[in-house]
Amino acid sequence: MTKWGLIGASTIAKEWMIGAIRATGGEVVSVMSTDAARGKSYAEANDIAGSVTDIDALLSDRDIDAVYISTTNELHRDQAIAAARAGKHVLCEKPLALTLDDAHAMAHAAQEAGVVMGTNHHLRNAASHRAMRDAIKAGKIGRPLAARVFHAVYLPAHLQGWRLDRPDAGGGVILDITVHDSDTLRFVLDDDPVEAVAMTQTGGMGRSGLEDAVMGVLRFKSGVIAQFHDGFTTKHAETGFEVHGTDGSLIARNVMTQRPVGTVLLRDAGGEHELKLDQRNLYETALAAFHDAIAGKGVPSATGEDGIWSLATALAVAKAAKTGAATPVEPGL
Repeated sequence: MTKWGLIGASTIAKEWMIGAIRATGGEVVSVMSTDAARGKSYAEANDIAGSVTDIDALLSDRDIDAVYISTTNELHRDQAIAAARAGKHVLCEKPLALTLDDAHAMAHAAQEAGVVMGTNHHLRNAASHRAMRDAIKAGKIGRPLAARVFHAVYLPAHLQGWRLDRPDAGGGVILDITVHDSDTLRFVLDDDPVEAVAMTQTGGMGRSGLEDAVMGVLRFKSGVIAQFHDGFTTKHAETGFEVHGTDGSLIARNVMTQRPVGTVLLRDAGGEHELKLDQRNLYETALAAFHDAIAGKGVPSATGEDGIWSLATALAVAKAAKTGAATPVEPGL
């Protein structure tokens, strides 16, 4: 049984990750929060035995095999490196860090320590995206030409705060949502982005110069071009993902979500066919793969390298929006 420590008493851990760890045979033994009262209350509410206020106290616990990091983004680097050096496996929220140098340092520390490192990109675990990837690999739409992702949602009140007003913590929609688009596109297309163009918007929610919406296009190595629209401000939009090829199109709806829902249609010369989806909890799929990786069986569903790619793409989108120029995606891998 893998025993986990939580670095950050977060909403995502409470709503998704604690349950996923337990459902896949793991145990959460301690949580770290710099606010002692919050940490104690969080531990009690989530049936966690331990609560500490200092990362050294968490990492010195010999019972802990792995940590899940879900603090604000500017803290990830130092916490992940400290965990790796303490011999703990690391599953870190996206984006891995605020700079590529920091993300590379995290991956290097994990490699040096011989521990598993993963990025919590949940969307590649969705049955919809896996079915789309499989259909493309099987030649169901011919040669992919273009893709479209619409991932503009409304950021609920309990998730607002630093995402809207803290540039120093990596706030803004690009580092929060566009990283997911880029990772999901890489996974579904089995292709890497090479260039980005984009424009951002501040529609009334973003503060301190932070964008709350972005539109843009990514060009991939194969020549595929992919349009994306991300936002915090759209209360009534649906999400979707499309891939169009020489012989057909894949049309997915309501799939850019944490929940195991949504549909995928294959449209070709023979008409429309709904793909059968084996819907499962996305986070349980991720944790099962991570536990297997710890046991030496495979790799995390999203590796540290995948996290570097998504960060590099998001940073290129941000630079393209700022400069108005097409910007290369350069992960440095």
